[in-house]
Amino acid sequence: MIEKRRSRIQGWGVFAIQPIPKNTRIVHYAGEKIPNKESLKREVRYLKKGHIWCFKLNRLYVRDAAVGGNVARYINHSCAPNCYTRVVGDTIWIIAARSIRKGEELTYDYSTDGEGSIQCRCRPGCKTLI
Repeated sequence: MIEKRRSRIQGWGVFAIQPIPKNTRIVHYAGEKIPNKESLKREVRYLKKGHIWCFKLNRLYVRDAAVGGNVARYINHSCAPNCYTRVVGDTIWIIAARSIRKGEELTYDYSTDGEGSIQCRCRPGCKTLI
């Protein structure tokens, strides 16, 4: 249903290789489950390279896609995304927010809450920090 390839937004991206209906669970966000405290240390390293790999599960735990992650870690941020996320237990699902066309890049709003940030590249001139 999806594949990783070069993105116009940032580095690698994930693209639909077939149409995806609205509200379809596309892929789960895999990665090592770590305590929030450990995540804060790792995020400092990742942000220096312009990446955000840690996804908060809840107030205690995070999924670090840099360790044991899957293709979902390459889904880029957008301020006008075509996907959203939902945490179900320990699983983070990427879900189609609307019908997605074949060849369209998947995006979701990272909704970051950490201390560091990187410049959004979802469109030319975007001033959002994520």
